[in-house]
Amino acid sequence: MIKKEMIAMLLAGGQGSRLGVLTSKVAKPAVAFGGKYRIIDFPLSNCINSGIDTVGVLTQYQPLRLNTHIGIGIPWDLDKNVGGVTVLPPYEKTGKTEWYTGTANAIYQNLAYMESFHPDYVLILSGDHIYKMDYEIMLDYHKAHHADVTIAVMPVPMEEASRFGIVVTDPDGRIVEFQEKPDAPKSNLASMGIYIFSWQALKEALIALSDQSSCDFGKHVIPYCHGKGEKLAAYEFNGYWRDVGTLGSYWEANMGLTAIVPEFNLYEEFWNIYTKNDILPPQYIGSEAFILDSLIGDGTEIYGKVYKSVISPGVIIEPGALVRDSIIMQNAVIKAGALVDKAIIAENAVIGERSQVGVGVELPNRVKPAVYSFGLAVIGENAVIPPDVSIGRNTAVTGVTVKEDYPGGMLGSGEILDKAGDIV
Repeated sequence: MIKKEMIAMLLAGGQGSRLGVLTSKVAKPAVAFGGKYRIIDFPLSNCINSGIDTVGVLTQYQPLRLNTHIGIGIPWDLDKNVGGVTVLPPYEKTGKTEWYTGTANAIYQNLAYMESFHPDYVLILSGDHIYKMDYEIMLDYHKAHHADVTIAVMPVPMEEASRFGIVVTDPDGRIVEFQEKPDAPKSNLASMGIYIFSWQALKEALIALSDQSSCDFGKHVIPYCHGKGEKLAAYEFNGYWRDVGTLGSYWEANMGLTAIVPEFNLYEEFWNIYTKNDILPPQYIGSEAFILDSLIGDGTEIYGKVYKSVISPGVIIEPGALVRDSIIMQNAVIKAGALVDKAIIAENAVIGERSQVGVGVELPNRVKPAVYSFGLAVIGENAVIPPDVSIGRNTAVTGVTVKEDYPGGMLGSGEILDKAGDIV
């Protein structure tokens, strides 16, 4: 009989709509991060660094790139004969068949997978957070408190607490109350969406709530367990943790990596972040190039100037081009004389000669102000920007565009140009 003390279930099926055009063709956990990685690399690396060798990755939205990236788990040493990494998409069943309709529903639909390992504990993770955590220490805490459920929490400023699921604890760390995005929070301990369940407690809760539509852990499973009088413990985490679910938070987290002493250290010897590495040549830095406070990926060719930016593998920055405070994703091309300022340029995009991206006054986006904000200009995957045009701030552009798409040679701040039908 296969027996694992703890297995991990990694939720990676979300669309991440607040990342706008960055997730129009790819699931949020597969979005590039830090010039080398994809977001899902961080929880996967945490698992193998914590001694967890059995991980189920639940996918749904736009899974192709994510599935290709994970493969059979070789980069994370998860290519095991017993356990390892398994991609778990929704599948057709006898009788009722449905997509995953919530975080807990996704786990419920994979009870048979979990049961096959006869686990004592199940670790529930999200695939879209940037952090390092030793889950083995959290498991020790769970055992020491004889808990049925342990929730990882971190302190947040009290004025921001209403944005999170909040736990209220007694002096022993036991959760006495759970508030989901409360108007008047009683605590500043925010749930991180990381849970350890004792197997029987999880199984019983999922079966009991199986008829609940859009069943989620924060809204349904945790309150159910609390209502039954089960022991809920709060494991306080005080390290670096970022939910990069908005363009602003995603941009900030990337820019933080360019500091001389970054708050989030990618270079720790004893806590490596693993990823799928393509076979690429080394970087080439031209004689007229200038680079300051930036991350530069393999296979890049830089002939222009780069300031405080994250440059992914395979990018070409031609002579006279200037990139500042920006994220340039894999295989994008910044043509000669172009300016890119506080922008996110997605994979395979081309910025034409002498064009300017991220200029002018900052105005709210007319169509999606909650998504395209923070003063950023966002250029979608495979987009083409013609020569000699200007694009303002809080903007988004998709598809192959031509000079005629820019009246007066300008896409003003707060505007959207969607030639690929990616913005809905």
